[in-house]
Amino acid sequence: MVTSNRRYMAAAPLVVAAEESGSSGIDLLRPEMSELIAGVIAFAIIFFFVWRWVVPTLSATLARRQEAERSRLEAAESTKEEAEQLASQYREQLAGAKDEGARIVDEARQAAESVRAETIARAQQEADDIVARARDEANAETARALAEARTTVASLSVDLAEKVVGRNLDREAQMGLVEDYLDDLESSS
Repeated sequence: MVTSNRRYMAAAPLVVAAEESGSSGIDLLRPEMSELIAGVIAFAIIFFFVWRWVVPTLSATLARRQEAERSRLEAAESTKEEAEQLASQYREQLAGAKDEGARIVDEARQAAESVRAETIARAQQEADDIVARARDEANAETARALAEARTTVASLSVDLAEKVVGRNLDREAQMGLVEDYLDDLESSS
């Protein structure tokens, strides 16, 4: 109740003023001419100061802010481009490293194959040399055994002939005969 009384009390001077002047309610909204001129002059002065000092300062601040944002965007773009270039370089290096790794593996494989082939060839050569030496030794042993057998056969033949004939034969002549006979046998076979 107290608040509604206060409202009426605040509105009361306006109603009383309106009743005293005897004019319509529109006059209450229209200011007097002196107040209107003073308000326009005050607005013009404030507008002039704002336009002369505040607007340029505000414009400069906005321009600096825009320039700062533009430079940040350019820096971000250059950083992005730099990162993309680094990424592409890393990809190229990675591909190069893979190619290099494959090349090294191929070279190692070829080197191993070459070493293997050389080892096999050397082993084959050594085996052939051993076989050839063994053949030479076998042939030499065979020739020695044949020579020894020939000497033994000749000696036995002479001994047998002496026993059969019963007298001492010329050993050298008989050995020559046996040798000739054995040579004839060898050449015929």
